[in-house]
Amino acid sequence: MICNADEGDSGTFADRMLMEGDPFTLIEGMIICALAVGATQGYVYTRSEYPNACKIFTQAIENAYKAGYLGDNICGSRKSFHLELRMGAGAYICGEETSLMESLEGKRGLVRNKPPLPAIEGLFGKPTVINNVISLASVPIILAKGADYYRDFGQGRSLGTLPIQLAGNIQRPGLFELAFGVTVRELLYDFGGGSRTGRPLKAVQIGGPLGAYLPEQEWDTDLDYEHLASRGAMLGHGGMVAFDDQTDMSQMARFAMEFCEIESCGKCTPCRIGSVRGVEVIDRLTSSEARPKRLTMHCWWIYATPWSLARCAPWVE
Repeated sequence: MICNADEGDSGTFADRMLMEGDPFTLIEGMIICALAVGATQGYVYTRSEYPNACKIFTQAIENAYKAGYLGDNICGSRKSFHLELRMGAGAYICGEETSLMESLEGKRGLVRNKPPLPAIEGLFGKPTVINNVISLASVPIILAKGADYYRDFGQGRSLGTLPIQLAGNIQRPGLFELAFGVTVRELLYDFGGGSRTGRPLKAVQIGGPLGAYLPEQEWDTDLDYEHLASRGAMLGHGGMVAFDDQTDMSQMARFAMEFCEIESCGKCTPCRIGSVRGVEVIDRLTSSEARPKRLTMHCWWIYATPWSLARCAPWVE
């Protein structure tokens, strides 16, 4: 089994803070999962940019071995589970599960064709369970207090809690574990305290560079998977980056598309070529020469992108 701790979206740090502040919650969740599916070997895959988290988590694994919670014959149960921490080189693509497995096998991080799914043929050709830090760290509380306790948080199909990470131009940045359903506006002002500069907030990035930049008129949207999807956005890893009214949103749109270009593994044509063309289109849109004509020509393309960069179009001025 594998724990995906390779958080690469801008403004995300929940995995790092959990691995540094409460590593045994994650280790316990992985042990429970391993015993449930019969796995005897586990890996936590994280990024080398987290040296403190790696140091603390490695020590936590050693302590768990000494206490008899890892290794052979766990607490006299005749069950075995061994756990290792592996560090990647910071490639964004390795946050995708099959690329992560390629990296763990010592290969270049490239997306595998599916099927076969990892549960059938995963790491080293073995059936593999792979989940993220937040999912596995939620397992101990669910087993301790029951599924109903966890399910009663949230709303609709988005049940439970999510650690929301507030960053950017915000008065009180930090990590807030909340039930699904709080609005974007409440997060920015009730929890975040508004902008650090004191200027009006203009936009918030949700779901990383591949997510969306939501303008102020959409901040009364509930923060859950369904409501954000209806706005052309996605929750992703729960990262939110705030921007005030001095931010050039056309440059943020370019940053998001350039990020796609740089981090593409180069395997699929829409990503490999489309992201390059996307940067070029945004550069043409923001150039002063024949700008009105270009806006008319290219607005359809922007609205067709899966990254919801259309939300930046009204702010090109």
